[in-house]
Amino acid sequence: MNAKLVCAILAFCSISFNSFAQKAVLKKVFNGRNLKGWVVPENNIWWTVADGILKTKSGPNKKGSILWTEKEYTDFVLETDFKYDEGTVDTGIFIRTDTQQIQMGISGSLKRDMTASPYIAGKGYPVEAQNVKDILKPRDWNTIKVIAIGGYYEVWLNNKHVMSYTSDNYVKTGPIGLQLHPNTDMAASFRNIRIGKLK
Repeated sequence: MNAKLVCAILAFCSISFNSFAQKAVLKKVFNGRNLKGWVVPENNIWWTVADGILKTKSGPNKKGSILWTEKEYTDFVLETDFKYDEGTVDTGIFIRTDTQQIQMGISGSLKRDMTASPYIAGKGYPVEAQNVKDILKPRDWNTIKVIAIGGYYEVWLNNKHVMSYTSDNYVKTGPIGLQLHPNTDMAASFRNIRIGKLK
């Protein structure tokens, strides 16, 4: 199969999945006032809420933290605004488990921005999101959309499709997590976090 045909098929699949995901009813999972609906880590010093914004910031020991949804999801679309505030930001969205992630910010292993790329434990970054440098607005609000259908993941950044990947060792059902990476000194913000279940 020639390269042009492969690209055409991938583009068609991307448009089809996005159209399918658009039909999902997105519901707020962050109320802008507190962490209701989320599993708050014990002795939480990393996650705070103010003025409709969820903020995460490294603690003095740089232990890191994950904020998980109370609900579990199978196939879903997640959309959120995010902003990289301070330091070397290394965060991301965990897909049903802490071994499958959509990276946001600087990769600790690669030492460069891998926003919107999948990180798969044991495989590293099997593909890299495209044109992120041209799309991402540093230190300003951006919007990311993640579609997860089984092991098929798609990511849209500021309404631009940037990544498609199929995982062969995904977890079928589980919570969705926001990560504060350990061993970093950083701060990031999230708002308008919405998730829709796909049937």
